[in-house]
Amino acid sequence: MRLRAVLFDLDGTLVDSLGDIATAMNQALTQHGLPPHPEAAYLRFVGEGVAKLAERATASAPAALQGQVLATYHAYYDTHLFDRTCAYPGVEAALAEMAAEGTRLGVLSNKSDDFVKRLAARLLPGVTFTAVYGERPGIPRKPDPTAALALAAELGVAPDACGFVGDTSVDMDTAKAAGMYGVGVTWGFRTAEELHAHGARAVVSSAGELLAALRTAAP
Repeated sequence: MRLRAVLFDLDGTLVDSLGDIATAMNQALTQHGLPPHPEAAYLRFVGEGVAKLAERATASAPAALQGQVLATYHAYYDTHLFDRTCAYPGVEAALAEMAAEGTRLGVLSNKSDDFVKRLAARLLPGVTFTAVYGERPGIPRKPDPTAALALAAELGVAPDACGFVGDTSVDMDTAKAAGMYGVGVTWGFRTAEELHAHGARAVVSSAGELLAALRTAAP
């Protein structure tokens, strides 16, 4: 592969977690007297961290109530992380093949760091990741490029020799801001049109297409 390393988003890219996220947030909303949302609504709610998820799900609720909902969500989700969430078909094998070819792999998500590490370890056990990170205190969330650039440095790879794979505009904006090769996947939470509009260098619809796109990338 021409790219020496590839960073991946988690939710909607490596694992299908929408159902568990929606269930946990709806449980929290109901517990605090707020209306739940259809699962499909969460396609637009996710992607920018759990605080933004709570803000969108609670609409115009006071900040104090948003905080209570967020705490309830976190506690429920912590014990229901694997109810429905699973790796997307072909993803684990594709990533294992990349690693076998010498490509360094990392995960960078706006999801809480503990959840990201647990999900990656359990659902992608056959993949050797050099580093796996979620949202951490003091580090800006995507699309700020700070975390992506730090992760590339940890992997020992220049940004222009690094791919960034994700399923939302946030991921493609991160790739552009970090000077990385952005590849969008259509099996996740957003559309191909959105990915193209935010500068994806390639947009793919299967794990096989993802491998091909990364192998032929021109950094």
